[in-house]
Amino acid sequence: MKLQRWQIWLGGLLIAMSAGLYYIHYLIFHDAHHIFIYLLGDVAFVPVEVLIVTLIIHEVLSQREKKSRLEKLNMVIGAFFSEVGTHLLTVISDADPTLEEIKKDLKISNNWDERRFSQIERRFKEYDYAVNINKIDLHQFRDFLRDKRAFLLRLLENPNLLEHETFTDLLWAVFHLTEELVARKNIGHVPQTDLDHMSGDIKRVYDRLVLQWLAYMKHLKEHYPYLFSLALRTNPFDETATVEVK
Repeated sequence: MKLQRWQIWLGGLLIAMSAGLYYIHYLIFHDAHHIFIYLLGDVAFVPVEVLIVTLIIHEVLSQREKKSRLEKLNMVIGAFFSEVGTHLLTVISDADPTLEEIKKDLKISNNWDERRFSQIERRFKEYDYAVNINKIDLHQFRDFLRDKRAFLLRLLENPNLLEHETFTDLLWAVFHLTEELVARKNIGHVPQTDLDHMSGDIKRVYDRLVLQWLAYMKHLKEHYPYLFSLALRTNPFDETATVEVK
């Protein structure tokens, strides 16, 4: 890394000040032996100081800063699910041919612990996601995503996304699907080959969306019980869920 001119001047000034203070010490006490003993001791401690400051304190501060950025990003993820994600899950999961088989595994409750979340996450990392595009009203689906395109773009501009690769991948998948749907002027009359292509795009969103939703629900369960309560009452995989508290 190239040093700035002011950094070179500052370094030189500090060294000159140190040499000047040692010289004043010598003029007063005339004890070069004592000066060199302490000088050598100070130099010998430098590697330990580097270890403490650079590797330990710096790492602790970096972890705290990273945790703070991830906390802010979880707020962004929450906004995504409120505005886009939960509705997408509802629409796409309704087109899943095996939805009835997975509903029971995604009916999250207050009794779920970290172990249960981990089990379900592993289950859906291996799940064979499928979508029957004929069960999706593509006109409404396209209009919804088109209306949310500006919102998605604002999310993609968030610099904190660099800390969360999986969520960034999800956003790009959703944005790509949006562009694919909007680009088709007559989406109600497209060949089967084109429907198959769009099915692949929807499936790409579906698998990333489910896993991110599970991670987000786990985060709410651990840190924000009141938000978790609302998320349970709007669970897109629970047909009995109702936003009204009963």
